[in-house]
Amino acid sequence: KAKNVVLPLNKARNSLITSSKKRKINSSEREDIDSISSSPKTTNYSSSSCTSTSQHIQKKLRFEDSVDFIGLDVKMAEESSASCSSNKMKTVFLAGGVGHHANGLTKTAGSTTFSNSKPGAAKKLVIKNFKEKPKLPENYTHETWQKLKEAVEAIQNSISIKYNLEELYQAVENLCSHKISAKLYKQLQVVCEDHIKAQIDQFREYLFLTLFLKKIDKCWQDHCRQMIMIRSIFLFLDRTYVLQNSMLPSVWDMGLELFRFYIISDMKVQSKTIDGILLLIERERSGETIDRSLLRSLLSMLSDLQIYQDSFEQRFLEETNRLYAAEGQRLMQEREVPDYLHHVNKRLEEEADRVITYLDQSTQKPLIATVEKQLLGEHLTATLQKGLNHLLDENRIQDLCLLYQLFSRVRGGVLLEIWIIHFTMVINPEKDKTMVQELLDFKDKVDHIIHVCFMKNEKFVNAMKEAFETFINKRTNKPAELIAKHVDWKLRAGNKEATDEELEKMLDKIMIIFRFIYGKDVFEAFYKKDLAKRLLVGKSASVDAEKSMLSKLKHECGAAFTSKLEGMFKDMELSKDIMVQFKQCQNLPGNIELTVNILTMGYWPTYVPMEVHLLPEMVRLQEIFKTFYLGKHSGRKLQWQSTLGHCVLKAEFKEGKKELQVSLFQTLVLLMFNEGEEFTLEEIKLATGIEDGELRRTLQSLACGKARVIHKVPKSKDVEDGDKFSCNDDFKHKLFRIKINQIQMKETVEEQASTTERVYQDRQYQIDAAIVRIMKMRKTLSHNLLVSEVYNQLKFPVKPADLKKRIESLIDRDYMERDKENPNQYNYVA
Repeated sequence: KAKNVVLPLNKARNSLITSSKKRKINSSEREDIDSISSSPKTTNYSSSSCTSTSQHIQKKLRFEDSVDFIGLDVKMAEESSASCSSNKMKTVFLAGGVGHHANGLTKTAGSTTFSNSKPGAAKKLVIKNFKEKPKLPENYTHETWQKLKEAVEAIQNSISIKYNLEELYQAVENLCSHKISAKLYKQLQVVCEDHIKAQIDQFREYLFLTLFLKKIDKCWQDHCRQMIMIRSIFLFLDRTYVLQNSMLPSVWDMGLELFRFYIISDMKVQSKTIDGILLLIERERSGETIDRSLLRSLLSMLSDLQIYQDSFEQRFLEETNRLYAAEGQRLMQEREVPDYLHHVNKRLEEEADRVITYLDQSTQKPLIATVEKQLLGEHLTATLQKGLNHLLDENRIQDLCLLYQLFSRVRGGVLLEIWIIHFTMVINPEKDKTMVQELLDFKDKVDHIIHVCFMKNEKFVNAMKEAFETFINKRTNKPAELIAKHVDWKLRAGNKEATDEELEKMLDKIMIIFRFIYGKDVFEAFYKKDLAKRLLVGKSASVDAEKSMLSKLKHECGAAFTSKLEGMFKDMELSKDIMVQFKQCQNLPGNIELTVNILTMGYWPTYVPMEVHLLPEMVRLQEIFKTFYLGKHSGRKLQWQSTLGHCVLKAEFKEGKKELQVSLFQTLVLLMFNEGEEFTLEEIKLATGIEDGELRRTLQSLACGKARVIHKVPKSKDVEDGDKFSCNDDFKHKLFRIKINQIQMKETVEEQASTTERVYQDRQYQIDAAIVRIMKMRKTLSHNLLVSEVYNQLKFPVKPADLKKRIESLIDRDYMERDKENPNQYNYVA
């Protein structure tokens, strides 16, 4: 029997039957039913078979020819072994049938021809194209478009659609398959255009701004929703015809263009929309609560329509610039710097939040830059001048952190302003006593600020070093002298303020300040003088601390800088060894215990010899030691220095016995009262031979200090001519051993002037040596080049006038001469 087979004519055929491919279909005793799936519908076809209980029928189908989607010619061959009782071959004809789809399109299947061959031979099914392609029924295009138009208008009017969406999609596909895509696209465009044109009138009415914005937003939201549904129906058109024509916009883009052209490009609508958005943002900036979702939707609309930058962003940035320019000027006058900084930080956070919430990301950079410029950049100098002193003086770390974070956003320097205000710390002579400690405290504060507030920024660290170096050297030589005295005070015995670890940390901090000073030779001179006193008078707090400081100086300035200082320590150690030998070899007369320090003159400061009248016992001990020492070291000369000698005296007062630790000069004065009750200034001076100024200081320390072991008449702070002195038998003190020789550690004005003068003289020698060294190497040199090279070699500042004097001095001493033809040029004289 023959059966009619309906073959589907949609795109599923292409996936079912492919060109030049072969498939085999096997059948069993039961009736074969081969199912072939297609999309969107499935069609089953089957061939008839002979019923037999003992035989199997095998069928083979081959698709050899290419298949066209219009129609098929099928030839099927059937192979069977004598399966039927009549042994006759049955011929099965698959006649073409007619199938109807839901969209009304009629498809015609071609006839299938079966050819018989000899029994036992394989029968072939040959598939061929239809000779004529099927045509669409009359009025199909018009009727289908009317369905689609009704559907589009229903979507635009927000009413229900009569037709199934799948049916509409299939209709679009059928029209596109029959080359009606261009007409369909234009018709759709016209429908959408007419609908959007009709929307513009509602916005030309007078409406309140907020109501207007909500209406424009609703119109936009409805338009987007409608275009999404329309695009889903015309998706086949979008993916075939539009893709093949690059000049055509997609259905969605076409909708955007129409909305932009007829709605937003209308000057009144656009102007009112932008004004409304800017007004809402301004209200929010002033503290009011607004509908942020409405703003986000409207700005998203402008971005989608690609008019965000041209229509909105430029005006928005101009309004922002105007607002913050006025606000910055006003708040800088009204508020203190910390409050102003917090306000700026708050504004920056608000603007960043606006970018996240409703503004486009492209606006972030110019918006933040505008705020930074108007609130920070324009007021950079004013902010630093107005509030930086306050922040630093009160050490307001949080505000300084905020200051750094904000101003690091703006191009320009901050840090150099910080240090200028502290020049007064150095250049004010009234602060000399506390200058070094204040510098150390200030350096700690600055380091903390740079570490915590400025994130160890390398530029800030370098600027800090340059600034310290600049203002510390505003007063030539004085900082170096004061730093040396501060070290002396820290290293003296009796300084109970710090442990060894704290003292070591303090020395490290002092070395940091030391690096900034230019006149390191001044430091060396004063440090050497103070070190000598500490070593000779026995006032050094710790030998380890002294040597630690020495190693720091050596590391910083080199071995040449500390060679003499190291020699001083060697002398002290050698002196101890010599005294051990002396006491072993000599039996000293009397009950006086002698200790001598032998000093190499080149290592120690220069002391002016002072001849005083010693007691005979002391003179005899000096001679004994001199004989002993010269016997061991021939060719040397001993010169006794009485200014740094000290003694321990045993004294008896009414309260009891005491031990007095005094200088040699104080000893000579006090021993006079063993011979008499009262002496005048002139009598003491004659008996001791002490220089007048030194004697007055000595008597003042004994009669006017805390431990007054002698009386002065009349009573006063200063020692005057004619004053009389007597022993204070009623002297009382809680300690058994009393130190009265502190006067030895004090520096007199004469000593300070002498040290400064000595430094000046040493500098003259160094300048002379540098000039001669350069001229000897160059032979001939101009004045400017010579001065430049001398500056490069010297480690201390020199005034040009002083340098010129040294050059003239060397010319006078025939080390060099002026060129006879060019007075500005010098020649070396061998």
